Amino acid sequence: MSYGLALVRSILFWIGFVAGSTVNSLAGAAMIPVSRRAVVACVRGWSRWHRWLCRFVLGQTVVIEGELIDGPYLYVFKHESAFETIEQPLLFSHPAVFAKEQLFNVPVWGMTAAAYGMIPVDRDGGSKAMRAILAAARAALDEGRPLVLFAEGTRVARGKAPPLRSGFAGIYRMLGVPVIPVAVDSGDANPPRRWVKFPRRITYRVGAMIEPGLPRDVAEERVRAAINALNPPEALLDRSA
Repeated sequence: MSYGLALVRSILFWIGFVAGSTVNSLAGAAMIPVSRRAVVACVRGWSRWHRWLCRFVLGQTVVIEGELIDGPYLYVFKHESAFETIEQPLLFSHPAVFAKEQLFNVPVWGMTAAAYGMIPVDRDGGSKAMRAILAAARAALDEGRPLVLFAEGTRVARGKAPPLRSGFAGIYRMLGVPVIPVAVDSGDANPPRRWVKFPRRITYRVGAMIEPGLPRDVAEERVRAAINALNPPEALLDRSA
């Protein structure tokens, strides 16, 4: 596809996505006094609208290799674009996604996200912030909800495999639940920090479950290898990427 056609498709996508996000955020906020289930339905509708735009406006398709078990596990996803963050309410019935605290300050959207049950992460809050994160995570697990963590901490370009952020080790050790790593190759279709998107097939590859209680370095290396399973092999050699 030519860049010009991709540009036109991307403009149409952003118009539809901004409009849909506004409507769904307002609807979600309006449903807060009604019920949490209604809020969850609004957020899921937002995710479904995003998937529809990606499929029929951008020409992107999604393939899932393996099974995403909807239960009290800690999922660690590769993070190449915003695509996989918006997808979470569609991949699971009601996931508890770890997200940076600043996002909860976005008008209307932040209020809806908090009511939905996302988990704010204050990266500079020290031990007090970690205790709050763990308490919210345990509450979600008690409800049978999967936890979703983007352990690289930020979006990374295709082919890059940076070390996991230190927060993963603390969450893994303190929660004591199995980890399911998921590789994603969304970066070619949705290059990070660029607004032009391209028609591609996006694959989720679910890795083998990692048991709790492993030494930190072993757990981190297994997760890192699994979430980069769709990257070229040499990416894992670049520890400082």
